[in-house]
Amino acid sequence: MEKLLVEFGMGTSLRRGDYTEAAVRGVKDALWHNSINLAELFGFEKTDMQIIVEIGVQHPEKVDVDKVLAVFPYGQADVRVHHGGLDAPRPDGDGNPTIMANVALTVGFDMERKDG
Repeated sequence: MEKLLVEFGMGTSLRRGDYTEAAVRGVKDALWHNSINLAELFGFEKTDMQIIVEIGVQHPEKVDVDKVLAVFPYGQADVRVHHGGLDAPRPDGDGNPTIMANVALTVGFDMERKDG
C-alpha cells in the first residue's frame, strides 16, 4: 500500500463509559477533517481505498471493532486497537470516567495494481 494521507481524530464518551462509542466518534472526527477526494485524484474507485485505523484507548478489549468498521461506507479498513487514550475521572469521583479515544487514519492505494 502506498500511504497518501494521515488524518487524526479524538472522540469521547462523556458519561456512559463506552469505549466503542468514543472510538467511533474519534474515527468520525478524523473522517470529517478530510475532504480530499483521493480516489478520484489517482484514478481509483472509492472501494479501492485501503485504510489503516489506529485507535488508542485505556481498555482496547472493550472496543467493538465491527461497530468501528461500520462507520466506513467504502474502502477496506483494518482496525487496530491499542492501549492509549485517556480515562478522566469524574470530578466528584462517582460514575464512569470520561473516556477519550485517539485515532489515526492512514489512507492509501495499491499503486502497483493500478500501474500493472
